[in-house]
Amino acid sequence: MTADGIVGEFLALKGETDADLLAMQCGDFYEFFAEDAEFVGDELDLKVSEKSSHGSTYPMAGVPVDDLTPYLKALVERGYRVAVADQYETADGHAREITRVVTPGTLLETTDPTAQFLATVVSVDGRYGLALADVTTGEFLVTTTDSATEMGSELHRFDPVEVLPGPTVRDDDDLLARIRERTDAPVTGYDDAAFAPGRAKRRLQDQFGDGVLDSVGLDDRAGVAAAGAVVAYVAETGVGVLDALTRLGAYDTGDHLDLDATTQRNLELTETMHGEREGSLLATVDHTVTSAGRRRLREWLIRPRRDRDVIDRRLDSVAALTDAALARDRVREVLGDAYDLERLAARATGGSADASDLLAVRDTLDTLPALAEAVADSRLADSPLPDIVDRPDREAAASLRAELDAALAEDPPGTVTEGGLFRRGYDDELDDLIDRYEEVTEWLEGLADREKARTGITHLQVDRNKTDGYYVQVGNSETDAVPDEYREIKTLKNSRRYTTDELEEREREVLRLEESRGDLEYDLFCDLRDRVAVHAELLQDVGRTLATVDALASLATHAASEDWTRPAVVEPGPLVVEAGRHPVVERTTDFVPNDLELDDDRGFLLVTGPNMSGKSTYMRQAALIVLLAQAGSFVPARSATVGVVDGIYTRVGALDELAGGRSTFMVEMQELSNILHSATEESLVVLDEVGRGTATYDGISIAWAATEYIHNEVGCKCLFATHYHELTTLADHLPRVENVHVAVAGDDGTDEDITFLRTVEDGPTDRSYGVHVADLAGVPEPVVDRSRDVLNRLREDRAIEARGAATDGSETTQAVFDLGSGGFRDDGDDANGDDANGDDRDPATESVLAELRETNVAETSPVDLLTRVREWQERLDGTEAEE
Repeated sequence: MTADGIVGEFLALKGETDADLLAMQCGDFYEFFAEDAEFVGDELDLKVSEKSSHGSTYPMAGVPVDDLTPYLKALVERGYRVAVADQYETADGHAREITRVVTPGTLLETTDPTAQFLATVVSVDGRYGLALADVTTGEFLVTTTDSATEMGSELHRFDPVEVLPGPTVRDDDDLLARIRERTDAPVTGYDDAAFAPGRAKRRLQDQFGDGVLDSVGLDDRAGVAAAGAVVAYVAETGVGVLDALTRLGAYDTGDHLDLDATTQRNLELTETMHGEREGSLLATVDHTVTSAGRRRLREWLIRPRRDRDVIDRRLDSVAALTDAALARDRVREVLGDAYDLERLAARATGGSADASDLLAVRDTLDTLPALAEAVADSRLADSPLPDIVDRPDREAAASLRAELDAALAEDPPGTVTEGGLFRRGYDDELDDLIDRYEEVTEWLEGLADREKARTGITHLQVDRNKTDGYYVQVGNSETDAVPDEYREIKTLKNSRRYTTDELEEREREVLRLEESRGDLEYDLFCDLRDRVAVHAELLQDVGRTLATVDALASLATHAASEDWTRPAVVEPGPLVVEAGRHPVVERTTDFVPNDLELDDDRGFLLVTGPNMSGKSTYMRQAALIVLLAQAGSFVPARSATVGVVDGIYTRVGALDELAGGRSTFMVEMQELSNILHSATEESLVVLDEVGRGTATYDGISIAWAATEYIHNEVGCKCLFATHYHELTTLADHLPRVENVHVAVAGDDGTDEDITFLRTVEDGPTDRSYGVHVADLAGVPEPVVDRSRDVLNRLREDRAIEARGAATDGSETTQAVFDLGSGGFRDDGDDANGDDANGDDRDPATESVLAELRETNVAETSPVDLLTRVREWQERLDGTEAEE
């Protein structure tokens, strides 16, 4: 085909899809043409060539067939949809067709070990349906809720790589904005018809069987629509990828601890506030040895359970592994030989698995009996671990493992089309081909020695290359001795190459046998891969079992190394922690443990104390201890009793979201609103400052009212850190409210030479030590000294001078802030507003003072405040001039 023809075919295929880019196979390369070539050249730093044909020039960029995956991954991770057109042979030569459209949610060959969820969000009849499918592992979950906030929290929890909003969701700007807030994933438009509940139901029945909806308890139209749209989208964009989805699992959000998106961020479960994995809770407790185990551990941390039985079984397993160090090491050693079986199963069903993948399946299946033997250790035998390992069909796994072992060569080639994939004895026809092939190659290998003996030529060799095929090469000094049947085919500098009729016949036979062997082995391999794909559900079961044991061993490893303890999980019950620690902070500092007690009589703690003293750490560690316990983990404490909670809600600081029209204070109030609406009597609420983003009186009022509401109406366990010391008086009036504070040593009232002990004690603190913190932070000494002076005057209820220069710079002026009146007065004025002679001020001056008293400095911008001051000065200067 001419170059123009290739480009024409490329453009025609591109027109068949709505993908952003097309990669078209041309022999051993996938090529991008025209604008696509220029684009990928810039994005992927590929070399772009200019090709000319029939007077036209066009750009072209390509990658080898075997190297397409990393380039696809790079493009897809940047949010682009890439169509792939594969080449196939026909009677007339070859043709090409689009075989798949790779999107972030349907990229099967990912090298990213984390879950790759494709999510659909649907709104039907006032309900929200959320479906999540990971085609790389076969995991497929669906849930429904009547809360848009809960739907957003679930999206944030699963962190999808692509989101498909249903038609009603796409038309709801507020809801779509909420989705974009909760995930960084690209939002992809899709056919409205795919979300119709009736069509979606038929899709699910075709995929999983007629009884699937009843078996998983999915009777909500929103959930059916969401799940059916996933199936339709995967079927349309990926050939064979749909086969990886072997089962549908409906889940109830009430089975898990409610963690809204804000709480997940504030507690830094999987990444820090700065978006880094290091320093997160997951990075801290992750000692897994498999990527599947890491995914399972992450799932447990972001979806802690409320079911006591599930929690206790995990704790029993972790306890056994913690106590049995040698058995734990053996378990981890066995798991270290395991590959990602869930991903391998998906590659088999998708038709992309090669021989090395199937060998990895074989080797990983071999770990199952070894793992069973390891957990049969007497120290682990009475734990839930043997039951976990026995969940997969071990007999079926052993049978599949034996079949793969009998079939595949130990060191197969990198491609599945060149032969050498199978062991002798696997297939009689293949063995016959190999015997004939080896007979011919043996004849060829002995030809050189036979010809040397027959002709007497010493510099003679037999070899093969792609250009000349098989040939006999003779040095120039002996070419006169070559037999007559030798036909010269090439002259080199120091030798000549020849062929013979018999050599050519043997070569043709070798080529026929190689081709036949390659075709037969490819067919045999495809059949073997298909049989593996039939067992995809078995492989997923084994993979999940290995992942579960790996996650449990990881938690046990951390508990043993960091001296964590098993919590007593009760339902319902108090939260009592002795010598508790923050699981992340304790790794990087000399940590001071603290006790905590929250129960029916002492359910709301007002936490006061200096800045930087550890209040936030104290409250976060309480939340993390509860979360870890309900995830099934040991906790950082000497002892802990944890009453199961239904949700953890936090409000810890806030960032401006000005681009979205939301200030710091608006974000703070929205977070508080969500907590007050969502928390129940069984929740744990952590509030680190409320009302700090507005004027003092407004802030105190909001914090006061929120405290009363949580205490009286919600009735949950709550930790509330505040600098509003006025709130501490509520402990005298609300029965469940108690004061605690972070202790300070060396306090003589001057803020100098004090030490933050980071020890939490009962009772309130009397001040915040902010000036001392400013000194620690390196604020210039004159500012710190002046701050102490102003602070002492405020404490003594004395007037404060506002020191400054005259507007003309001629002399220093002073104004006095009168605490009684709440405004400034001239240095010579008395507190009642009369001048030194006892005369009343003139009306113009009184007008300025009135405006000054009414000005809220906290709510006035610096520019507006400066403008007003200048105006007041001009008016006062005018009054003095008239006098």
